[in-house]
Amino acid sequence: MLDVLFISVGLTGLVWSSDKFVEGAAAVANHAGMSPLLIGMTIVSLGTSAPEIVVSIMASLSGSGELAVGNALGSNIANIGLVLGVTLLIRSIAIDASTTRRELPQMVIVTLLAGALMADGILSIGDGALFLLGLVIFLTLLARRGATLNGGVVSDPKLTPLKAWGVFSIGLALLVISSRLLVVGAVNIATALGVSELIIGLTIVAIGTSLPELAASIMSALKGHSDIAIGAIVGSNVFNILVVLAGPSFFGPLTLNANVMSRDWPVTMVTTATLMLLAWAAYQNAGQGKAGSGELGRVSGVLLVSMYIAYMALLILHPDLAL
Repeated sequence: MLDVLFISVGLTGLVWSSDKFVEGAAAVANHAGMSPLLIGMTIVSLGTSAPEIVVSIMASLSGSGELAVGNALGSNIANIGLVLGVTLLIRSIAIDASTTRRELPQMVIVTLLAGALMADGILSIGDGALFLLGLVIFLTLLARRGATLNGGVVSDPKLTPLKAWGVFSIGLALLVISSRLLVVGAVNIATALGVSELIIGLTIVAIGTSLPELAASIMSALKGHSDIAIGAIVGSNVFNILVVLAGPSFFGPLTLNANVMSRDWPVTMVTTATLMLLAWAAYQNAGQGKAGSGELGRVSGVLLVSMYIAYMALLILHPDLAL
């Protein structure tokens, strides 16, 4: 009964807190003169990546570095295949030309960097230093990008800067707490039903760490703040690699499971490249190379969700099978 209560409270909390979180984020962006895209890629993406970052730190401290690696790559796959895919099934999202030309290629480059550093099967302190260098470069590019972007949303005038930050902070805190309640309740029920720990970890827990991104992205799209949704996913994926994946590097050297480079990183790369290609195709169809925006719709959503389901089926049915 307590687990059912956890799930009910968690789901209710997710809906309410994601609404306040997005409302606060949009208001903060408006008052600060920041674009929704920029605040999505910084404050929102860092906030929704909090579960992954905490898991990485705790796993590294306890000597479970592989858990952190799987968490980073698995979250990136879930963010694109599940979070963005489901969001697109609910509502189309506009993606502007500059995002297609700048932020998405940066996400692809960061993913390639991860593959290059993990290709030798080891994550070392040197690799961690390169990840942090990449983070500095990414944040520098974001700062320069911010200088060229205009504030772009009109938020509730009743939200003063202080109230905007308050709503944002409370929404974020409840978003993370609600997702954890939902995961705890679901894991306990699954365990009671005899579901294996492997399947629980690959499904409920994996999806659970992406619930903040999922709730925030769907609510952003429904409220018409598609830039926040796209920015949150791109920023979260970059931070997952440059911050979350860097964690075990400093407690290494960590010897990676062979499946990381033969299965999990390739899937991460394919899903990342697929998003890039879908955005580029939408951009070309909309403006034929001119400044403007394209639109990712339900067809893209079906493709991304199908890719995620196929990957999950591979893990569950053949956990040791490489691609």
